[in-house]
Amino acid sequence: MAQRKFLIEVEPAKEAKDGRPSVGPVYRSVFAKDGFPAPIVGMDSCWDIFRMSVEKYADNRMLGRREVVNGKPGKYVWLTYKEVYDLVIKVGNSIRSCGVEEGGRCGIFGANCPEWIMSMEACNAHGLHCVPLYDTLGAGAVEFIICHAEVTIAFVEEKKIPEVLKTFPNTTQYLRSKLHLIEYSVCICKTQSIFLQGDNNQHDLPVKKKSDICTIMYTSGTTGDPKGVMISNNSIVTLIAGVKRLLESANEALHGEDVYLSYLPLAHIFDRVIEECFINHGASIGFWRGDVKLLIEDIGELKPSVFCAVPRVLDRIYTGLQQKLSSGGFLKKSLFDFAYKYKLHNMKKGNKHEDASPLCDKIVFSKVKEGLGGNVRIILSGAAPLATHVEAFLRVVACCHVLQGYGLTESCAGTFVSLPNELDMLGTVGPPVPNVDVCLESVHEMQYDALSSTPRGEICIRGETLFSGYYKREDLTKEVLVDGWFHTGDVGEWQPDGSMKIIDRKKNIFKLSQGEYVAVENLENIYGLVPDIDSIWVYGSSFESFLVAVVNPNKYALERWAEEKGVTGDFNSLCENPKAKEYILGELSRVGKEKKLKGFEFIKAVHLDPEPFDMDRDLLTPTFKKKRPQLQKYYQRFIDNMYKSLK
Repeated sequence: MAQRKFLIEVEPAKEAKDGRPSVGPVYRSVFAKDGFPAPIVGMDSCWDIFRMSVEKYADNRMLGRREVVNGKPGKYVWLTYKEVYDLVIKVGNSIRSCGVEEGGRCGIFGANCPEWIMSMEACNAHGLHCVPLYDTLGAGAVEFIICHAEVTIAFVEEKKIPEVLKTFPNTTQYLRSKLHLIEYSVCICKTQSIFLQGDNNQHDLPVKKKSDICTIMYTSGTTGDPKGVMISNNSIVTLIAGVKRLLESANEALHGEDVYLSYLPLAHIFDRVIEECFINHGASIGFWRGDVKLLIEDIGELKPSVFCAVPRVLDRIYTGLQQKLSSGGFLKKSLFDFAYKYKLHNMKKGNKHEDASPLCDKIVFSKVKEGLGGNVRIILSGAAPLATHVEAFLRVVACCHVLQGYGLTESCAGTFVSLPNELDMLGTVGPPVPNVDVCLESVHEMQYDALSSTPRGEICIRGETLFSGYYKREDLTKEVLVDGWFHTGDVGEWQPDGSMKIIDRKKNIFKLSQGEYVAVENLENIYGLVPDIDSIWVYGSSFESFLVAVVNPNKYALERWAEEKGVTGDFNSLCENPKAKEYILGELSRVGKEKKLKGFEFIKAVHLDPEPFDMDRDLLTPTFKKKRPQLQKYYQRFIDNMYKSLK
């Protein structure tokens, strides 16, 4: 097989043997052709990341929040690296004064804020395992994590205290039996009290090793109890070295003047490692006010230079821009469409986004850039797939790099990321970061062959960024970590340039009544290309011969269709209208024909839900993966009605 532009082969392919599936060649990033980047000398732990930055960037702005004056939000006010360090030392001393020793588990429960980072750094300083607590994992998740991780002390946002108290007495009884506590009491301290206690009690910082666990981060899966992913100091410092190499190779290195908006949950690995990268460079982190409706206003005030997002946020930005264009009149829309097509054409010819049409950027697209604060140079999307039409649109109009990445908690978030000014990577997650090896393993029951001319198979990862195992679940660890390779469960396809396209999920396969296998996630990716829908869940039963689906239609697109066809009613009533269902079904069929789907892969009926799939109804994980058993249970009556109507 020909060498791919952004990859180098480090091990040859292996044919199937002794009952093991065939495995494609092992690749790594071309930016690691001379070896993986080594962590910075002296940086052996997450505490070292912060400590060394305090030494180099003591007076740099580190953590900021908006000042409230007369009930109105004002400018961001900042703590410097040195000021944060002094507070962290006090917090750490207070934790130790409560009797928590090195290796103890400390919970953090609340929205992103400076105190979250300071609590985390205090854990890092004293070799404690930071355990984020969050209720979006489902009912009882906080209680489960406290008990499972044996959390003995926690920093809790004031409004979250009632949720912690709800876990009593179960958590206290569990901890008493497991830890042999003679007496258990609840002590709620205000921040000022913690600082005073830290002033009066000094504790030496223990020596940290790379192999030490720094955090146990619980991740939901789509079924079963949350799993505690143990992440070591080494995983994070290794990842930082790889990200640094990648950005420098792409001429987009981070620096002390960079500004980041912290709003994605710090309880998830994505935001945690991004903020560690910023801290490593002495950059600034400003926090949002916790309300998604005020996010754009916070962006305008902070003016971040790097903006990380999950697809749902970027979908909202895309929809908002489309609505503004539609309401702006014929002339304005025509000018925008012309500028868009012209710039996209030049980008397809190989021009960098900043060179494709400076005039269009200045006259037409500058307003989009200003809407994101005016300073954004990189938008990074992760946690779930970003719709191709949204990614393409933003690459043109946002006047910055729009990159899509892929990773899991178990791989410390960073595994693949697309590269700046590589338009061919549209719809992919790019090549591997330069500190992991990657191969594909054939999944023959799904007809995915890692040795074919278009290699497809389960994505397997090897490297020092990988997790240390699932806490107290060695059985699950052995299932996914085999001979040093982490089996992700995601099915990928190598592209000619060496980027990876996620096409399926290994376990998302079922059989229809006629014996045909359906790879449902692949179908959802294809049907997701329909621009008039926001999300789709495809369902099939082994007792039925065809597929049905639940669709979240795009509100703007469906209302536009209704206006053109003279169909009246609000969005909710349109979703119930048989003509609207027929229209959406036709659009799905059109894409199915374009992509040459097989007859049994076509959807025969749809239910339109105006309310997006969400975590409140337990239909999505916190990283927006579909919970298929829960979706089936929630929509069962609609599924039954669709099958009944077609018989």
